[in-house]
This record gives sequence, C-alpha cells and structure tokens, in this order.
Amino acid sequence: MPEAIWISLAFGLGLLIKTIGLPPLIGYLGAGFVLSAIAATPSIPLYPEPTAALAHIAHLGVLLMLFTVGLKLKLKSVISPEVIGGSLLHFAITCFVFTPGLYLLLDTTWYVAFMLAVALSFSSTVLAAKVLENKRELRAFHGRVSIGILIMQDLIALLVMSLAAGQTPSEWALIVFGLPLLRPLLFKLLDASGHDELLVLLGLLLALVLGGMGFETVGLSSELGALIFGAILANHPRSQELAKSLWSVKEIFLVGFFLQIGIGGLPGTNAIVFAVVAAFVLPLKGILFFFLMLLFRLRARSGFLTALSLTNYSEFGLIVASIALPEWLVPLAITVALSFLISAPLNRFAHPLYERLSHRLVPFESTQRHPDEQPISLGDTRVLVMGMGRTGTSAYDWLQATEPRLMALDSDPPKVARHQKEGRNVIYADAEDNTFWESLHMPSLEAVILAMSDIEAKLIAARMLRKLGFTGYIVAHTMYPDEARLIQEAGADDAYLTMSETGVALASHLLDRQAPTKSELAS
Repeated sequence: MPEAIWISLAFGLGLLIKTIGLPPLIGYLGAGFVLSAIAATPSIPLYPEPTAALAHIAHLGVLLMLFTVGLKLKLKSVISPEVIGGSLLHFAITCFVFTPGLYLLLDTTWYVAFMLAVALSFSSTVLAAKVLENKRELRAFHGRVSIGILIMQDLIALLVMSLAAGQTPSEWALIVFGLPLLRPLLFKLLDASGHDELLVLLGLLLALVLGGMGFETVGLSSELGALIFGAILANHPRSQELAKSLWSVKEIFLVGFFLQIGIGGLPGTNAIVFAVVAAFVLPLKGILFFFLMLLFRLRARSGFLTALSLTNYSEFGLIVASIALPEWLVPLAITVALSFLISAPLNRFAHPLYERLSHRLVPFESTQRHPDEQPISLGDTRVLVMGMGRTGTSAYDWLQATEPRLMALDSDPPKVARHQKEGRNVIYADAEDNTFWESLHMPSLEAVILAMSDIEAKLIAARMLRKLGFTGYIVAHTMYPDEARLIQEAGADDAYLTMSETGVALASHLLDRQAPTKSELAS
C-alpha cells in the first residue's frame, strides 16, 4: 500500500529535519526523493510510484494554501510605499538581471529563462512567517513589512500562474465580478459555523468547491478562485480563526505536494549544480532587499531584519513551476531546500548578526526616518495602559474619570483606530518590538498597567521598563500563578490572577447590593 510508505517516510524524515531546527518540508521533499530511489531499484520489492490520488492531494494543498493567504489579504497590510514599492522593484530588478543570465548560462529559451527568474524572485511565506512567529516578531515593524512584501509576491505569483495556464474563460466568468455581493451571506455563514468541525467544512467548501471547482467550471484558474474567496472573508473578525482551523488540513495536503515533486525523479548532476549556483547568488537577493528598504527610509536595523527574513527561495516558486515549467520542478525544489538550509540558521541569530555588522550598515541609513520609526514620546502621561483588550479597556475607562494624564498603547492598528474613534487616547506600539523601546521617552510616567494577552509581551515590557530606568509602579494581570511569579521576577510590582480578581469583584457587587437591605433592617 503506497500511502503507508508515503506517510511513514514523510513523518520520519520530517521529524528528523525538525529536530535540527529546519522546516519539516525539507524532510518531505527528501522523502519523495527516497521514494523515487526505491521505485528505481528493482531489488527492493516496493513500488511507491506517484498516483492520481497523490496529485489530487497536492493540488488541494495548493488551493488551501492560497485560500489562507487570501484570508490574510487586508489592504492595510500591503498599502504602504515600502511594501508595494519594495516588492515590485525587487521583482522587476531580479527578473531584469536573472533572465539574461539564465538565458546565457542554461542555453535555453527566453520564456524558460524568464519563468525561472520569476520563480527565483519569490521568498518563502512558510519559512519567513515561521521564523518571525518563533521570534515573536510578526507584529514588529520589520515583521509587518516582511509579511506585506510576501503577500504582494503571492499576488504576483498568482497573476503569473493565471497567465501561464493559458485558460480561456467562458462567458460565465463575468459572474466573478459579482462575488463581492456575496460577502454579507458568507459573513453570516462564518458566524453560524461555530468553532468546531463546521468551521473547517466551511473553509473546505469555499476553497475547494466554490473557489477551486467553481472557477475551473467557468474557465478560470482554480488557484485564483481559492485566493479570491479567502480575500472576501479577510475583513471578518473570525477570518484568522478560520485560517488557524484549516492550518493542519492545509499542511497535511501540502505534504503531498512536496512528496509528488520528489517522486517525480531523482535530482541529476545538472539539477544539483543549478541549486548550488542559485545558493551562491542568494546573498544578492538579501542585499537588494536591504538597500530597497533603506530607499524607503527604514532604519538599517529594520531593513537588515526584513531582508534577512526574505533571503530564501519560495515554495510558491515551485507552485508556479508546476504549471509553467514542470520539467524544472526538481532543480527548483533542490534550490528551495538548500536556501532553507542557509536561511533558517541565519535568521535564528539575526539580532546578534546585526550587532556585529551595525557599524558598517548604519552609515547607509537615510537622514529622514520612516513615519513608523519615529521616536515615541509619552509627554506628560502619568498612567499608561499597555494592551487595550477587554481588561485594558475596562481599566482605562475606570481611570479616565479621575486621571486626566492617561494614555494607552496597543499593537493592533484597527483596534487602535476604533479606540481613537471612541475618544480614547490610544496610539499604536508593540511591546515586543525593540525599536519601540529604543525610541521611547517617558519623562512623567508614574504607573503602568500591563494588560496584554500574551505573557511574553508582559515579560518583555516589565524588563524593558526597568532597564530604561523606570522606578514607578508596574501592575499586571494573568491567568496562572506561575506566570504571575515570572512577571514579578521580570520587574512588575504586582501581578494579579484574573479569575481571582473577577471573583472578588463579583463578591463586592453582591455586598454593595445587600448593604441597603441590611441598613433598612437595622432601622
């Protein structure tokens, strides 16, 4: 049974690769090559050839990946000069330089050279997002810029795939322009689906049935359909919950995609040479990103961290190649795997690496600063609330009546905009972003309430406040006693247990309600 062999090898090599700190997809790709070697060896009584089922699973994985990309496709995350300009300029320069070079070196057609340049221009969404998430830098300024550029690259890749597929739309394809009218209905379906298996089934229905099969029926790319249906739901409050619920399903199906590439054939000498040469060129990709970020007035530190997270080749390039250049899938797969082997360790030591190189990189900075990297001053603020969820908002509203010099910070831009519209003094800042702490001025601050939901953010905030010389009162809330101890060790004066405080508040309300009754009885 080939499926048993696929699963066993993919798990074994994926786990092995993960233990050394690299993405498991390198193991899945390696499992495919092992299966290809087994199939080519007559003495081994196993026949793990690729099947139509594996190809179908691989295609479903691609559709789900594009659907989840669509769920993150919020215009605010890509509408900025450094994201749009940086991604488009990098794509144009890479294609302009790589296309003639590949044409001459590989002695191939201009079309093949151009499509290879396109595939090599993309950076890995999977690797970059994972690296930034592990370092808790997704919401940092350089993290947001990196993710925005990756989303722009995904859109470019989708456009290239649609053109390369060469499908002729039917007259029914015009229906696509009316899809935004379905948004209220889709929002209601998402609200009605709850939090369990119906939510997952809704995602599969939209990505695979309506987006995938529906678009193919009218002569359009199924990949385009999956992305569009994801983008329609992107502004729903539960869009990220839907993305998380589909994460495991998408990852399992994508295993089939990487297995299929490996089973397609063992890498020959030419494929390995191509991958090695591409690996030597990889630093140029990062250098170009760095100087483009400086062109858009980012600081050297932000530009370096952004560039380093994007210095790799993309699994999306493989998806493009699977449609436009199937004969180049194996060389490109080796190239992507090799770039991950280089990029993952470098990103793990990104901050120490910058400290060693900063004296050479800082002189390239622009004298003008990007608006998001301007120094933040709290002015005459006396009490600061960090984190404006339910707890932070309640604390702010209670203090607002008696404390005129009150300010709040939050790392969610839409939430900040909502609070500002409601009249609260809230500004954007991320406690997990070192840039924020490096530029913070707090001359009159006396007390800080740490109301962020993330324990790591509270620990960082408490440590950095004390490191910057703040001697005032720091109080936090948390769900667990061990976290309360860690917060106090990090520098907070007090850390209260949320549920315990809720119980105390409920009891005080009961006493307040009973008090008049007792006085009446006494009289």
